[in-house]
Amino acid sequence: MAGRDGRPGGGRGDWPAQRAGSEALDTGGGNGTAGGARDARLRLALDGTPLLGNRTGVGEVVAGLLTGLASRPGLDVAAYVVSRRGHADLSALLPPGVRPAVRRWPARVVHRMWRVGTFPRLERWTGPVDVVHATNYVAPPTRSALVVSVYDLTVLHHPELSGPGTEGYPGAIRRAVDRGAWIHTSSHFVAGEIRDALDVDPERVVVVPLGIPPVQGGDPAAGRRRAGSDRYVLTLGTVEPRKNLPRLVAAFDAVAGGHRDVRLVVAGAPGWDAGAFERARTASPNRERILHLGYVGPAERADLMAGATLFAFPSLYEGFGFPPLEAMAAGVPVVASVAGSLPEVLGDAAALVEPTDTDALAGALEQVLHDPDRAAELTRLGRLRARIYSWDAATDGILALYRRAVDGHGAGSS
Repeated sequence: MAGRDGRPGGGRGDWPAQRAGSEALDTGGGNGTAGGARDARLRLALDGTPLLGNRTGVGEVVAGLLTGLASRPGLDVAAYVVSRRGHADLSALLPPGVRPAVRRWPARVVHRMWRVGTFPRLERWTGPVDVVHATNYVAPPTRSALVVSVYDLTVLHHPELSGPGTEGYPGAIRRAVDRGAWIHTSSHFVAGEIRDALDVDPERVVVVPLGIPPVQGGDPAAGRRRAGSDRYVLTLGTVEPRKNLPRLVAAFDAVAGGHRDVRLVVAGAPGWDAGAFERARTASPNRERILHLGYVGPAERADLMAGATLFAFPSLYEGFGFPPLEAMAAGVPVVASVAGSLPEVLGDAAALVEPTDTDALAGALEQVLHDPDRAAELTRLGRLRARIYSWDAATDGILALYRRAVDGHGAGSS
């Protein structure tokens, strides 16, 4: 079983994040073609559904990957969407060179059919392709090589932290593996969980770390105006039990008396069971200094990052951790938990605490708020850490995985 950092017996945060798999994948040079030059274009279909609506972490993955793929030669890329509504918006969300493949079918019905059978095949959307990338757990029936991205196994290990609609994910992953799918994940921690919990061949579980969504260019003054203070603790993400926000409120209460100019700013759409956070905020003696902004778009997100005094991310479980890496890239010191993949991804560039230890969380917040030298050191380390995670490297690794899947699929692609 993998350790906390996702590697058997490994130390925290020192694995080479650009490595493209459980064993190193040969990316075959800068254009991502493994195993030498090929005459034929690689025909790829990728699930673009997460691009629709408010952008979540999976949506950021799809956007970053499509942008990287669109710039690579030798590819024919289609983004497919299963949606009765919202499909008309897809073309505007795709980079040049990526074609939309859309059918106006209700996603809930189609996904239910995909989970139990082999109809409808994805080629009804896309035409013939060489490889299909299911970017959000549920893989369509296809005659082509198949790659499925699995970001975490919250539903298996922490069902109490999982929202409705996720209970079918483990079964969907198992069925995809039975059909010959390769599994992509973004951390060695989750790779270990997949191998152990789902009994998947280790050779077919490939780690490709993700890139960081662009957050540079924010206006610090605009962020501070939005927060209502020159100093604020920021956290970003959907408001749900996994984010551990009631405990963050309690930790903020513990330090608020010594920093009366500091506010706590929560930016994220309400998710399932958001009421626990709202109850904690309402009960807080510092409730007037706790601001819930709801979902924020990219520009406002960048402004809030740029102006933040520190970023807090005390999650109870994470498979990767986009927001703290974004904060590091923006030059904001990070306090995070040791849950899931966070020690592996963040390394020693964040102040890490046990997610259930409110006193430790409060102590870490206090240290950064009170000690400018500690804040500066975390900022320096964070900038260095964030540079490891680029979409160029991620695209190379994913392309190498596509080639490997196609080679293993043989003559069965159509």
